[in-house]
Amino acid sequence: MDIKFNKNEDHNKLLVSDLKRRFAQVKPGGGEKRIAKQHASGKLTARERIDFLLDDPEKALEIGAFAGEGMYEEHGGCPSAGVVVKIGHVSGKQCIVVANDATVKAGAWFPITAKKNLRAQEISIENRLPIIYLVDSAGVYLPMQDEIFPDKEHFGRIFRNNAVMSSMGITQISAVMGSCVAGGAYLPIMSDEAMIVDKTGSIFLAGSYLVKAAIGESIDNETLGGATTHCEISGVTDYKAEDDKDALSKIKNIMSKIGDFDKAGFNRVKAAKPKEDPQDIYGLLPAKRSDQYDMTEIIKRLVDNSEYEEYKAGYGQTIITAYARIDGWAVGIVANQRKIVKTKQGEMQFGGVIYSDSADKATRFIANCNQKKIPLVFLQDVTGFMVGSKSEHGGIIKDGAKMVNAVSNSVVPKFTVIIGNSYGAGNYAMCGKAYDPRLIVAWPSAELAVMSGNSAAKVLLQIETASLKKQGKAITPEVEQELYDKIKARYDEQVSPYYAASRLWTDAIIDPLETRSWISGGIEAANHAPIEKKFNLGVIQV
Repeated sequence: MDIKFNKNEDHNKLLVSDLKRRFAQVKPGGGEKRIAKQHASGKLTARERIDFLLDDPEKALEIGAFAGEGMYEEHGGCPSAGVVVKIGHVSGKQCIVVANDATVKAGAWFPITAKKNLRAQEISIENRLPIIYLVDSAGVYLPMQDEIFPDKEHFGRIFRNNAVMSSMGITQISAVMGSCVAGGAYLPIMSDEAMIVDKTGSIFLAGSYLVKAAIGESIDNETLGGATTHCEISGVTDYKAEDDKDALSKIKNIMSKIGDFDKAGFNRVKAAKPKEDPQDIYGLLPAKRSDQYDMTEIIKRLVDNSEYEEYKAGYGQTIITAYARIDGWAVGIVANQRKIVKTKQGEMQFGGVIYSDSADKATRFIANCNQKKIPLVFLQDVTGFMVGSKSEHGGIIKDGAKMVNAVSNSVVPKFTVIIGNSYGAGNYAMCGKAYDPRLIVAWPSAELAVMSGNSAAKVLLQIETASLKKQGKAITPEVEQELYDKIKARYDEQVSPYYAASRLWTDAIIDPLETRSWISGGIEAANHAPIEKKFNLGVIQV
């Protein structure tokens, strides 16, 4: 191994180490004191509940672990958006589990909490996955009610989705393991089956204090909406559980009796590990986002037996299109080639840039995968589309639009891995969040933005200095450098994968070595949802 490989390896392993450190910080939720308080009241934490429920917690995929990071600091923060969401297996059935974290503001809903819950439901709907709600929440976080209550993608959308999912035949099970108040009280009742934990669980539209204030009735919360009330008097819940573990065991029993699902029929054979060592990824991926590298070497370390069949290998070389298998599943890979390539006409094409020929090739390949019912995997390290008079005259906008059209109208499931750059329209063409990937994850090396921090800072610097000069202010080289550094620091913060993950622009930041598991788990989930639409590109400029 050469010195460059070793430097890259050190850099990327440090990024993974930082990822693990950051996750260790958000994992305790509201902190050890609040966890101790939860235990003292006879309750498990959200993560403990999920771990007890899942067949193999270590193999679960966690959605939005970094949601809310760096947000709401003036309100004390909201680790993991105050809710834990995982895809895993319960009694052999793959499902998605949503658990309120009562150690974070008593499980109250911040705006990002609603967004994360809606993302969980979206995954359930797209993949027809059973969903399990472990409820322990004080309801809407009142200081921010205007940002969570009334709009289309706010709190009320949860219950609208409950109804839609029920009509689709998607299994929904709720366990009320703590507070379940106000509008949130509708969630368990809109589920197929609901249970409540005796003494610790409660459901009511208004608590005892509000009831006293509203109608003058004096009543305690247990009598108002405890387990006995709802299991024996109101009939709101279907099962009474002795404690958290009893409730979770009842869910396991219900899940064990659910019948098989209609499958989409994606092709799978016996899985094989890559022949090339996946650990090499750390050394192959450059420390600098502007450096070139050969994406085929990354692909070899992600696919079964390190084997792939490249489609139109000699044409449109800045995008790699190839058939392969990941954990036995057949996949179509669309990846940005990051090394400089030379065309037969002797022209040099820059790595990571989408040219007309590469966009055309990708469009054809996406159509082929839809024709053959093969899931698509996008490996992003893209700086955007090629610019300049030659590209414009050659119809780059037209060819780029064809690719965006194909991605938009694709009916097979799509999965996106942001390896490095994800800039500008390149993010769109390579199936960014706006293009409905079933799952979208980022490596710690990822950057998401309109353009790189360096390029953006230069553009913004020109605007800033022009404005200052109009005001008659002198711009010395020192002042200019200070402005540049300030602008770039702000922009660099926004291109960070953690900035994107905190806002749920991605589902997770993962160690590159976890990529195969995420794609495999995602296709397994997608296999629950037979394809009902036909692929149609619509109207395009040929």
